[in-house]
Amino acid sequence: MTKTDPAGWLTRDAYTALRPPLARAAAAEAVLTGLDAADLEQAAWLRLLEQAKAQGPPADPRPGLLAAVRSEARAALGALRREGAGPRRPRPLATGPGGCPEGRFLSREAAAEFRRAVDALTPRCRTLVAALLSGRDLTYREIAGTLGISQGSVGPERSRCLGCLRRMLATEVGAPGAGGMER
Repeated sequence: MTKTDPAGWLTRDAYTALRPPLARAAAAEAVLTGLDAADLEQAAWLRLLEQAKAQGPPADPRPGLLAAVRSEARAALGALRREGAGPRRPRPLATGPGGCPEGRFLSREAAAEFRRAVDALTPRCRTLVAALLSGRDLTYREIAGTLGISQGSVGPERSRCLGCLRRMLATEVGAPGAGGMER
């Protein structure tokens, strides 16, 4: 293996210096777009080498590499949209909140605690919270019609009901004390 590429300007030292910032930029774009970081990195290197062949070696290739990563990400997203497919969303890690058995158990416990607190609210507050949490995304006008109150009263009523719910959940869970410990 030779120390330089055929063009003679991209030495191992230059590659070693450019690789980490390029990998970080590709990883950041991959998280934002849902594309594969390795594909973005490879496309950016290819673009830099093509530009060097056409225009000569750059004095400082770092800004060109970072711009190439962004440009390749935009081009890949555009191609996906033209094909009718969206970007792939990264899969959640198994260590996420619901990824491990303990996390799933705690999530179920928290949901059950919330349901018990909502059930303990007044009927009017229960109806309001149910309307707020419904998947239909109701407007204040629709919520007011459901509750039989004026539209201007929905906000203050919501505030009172959520405050009540917050206090109930705080007593169930325990208020945090000094150092984050429960009292």
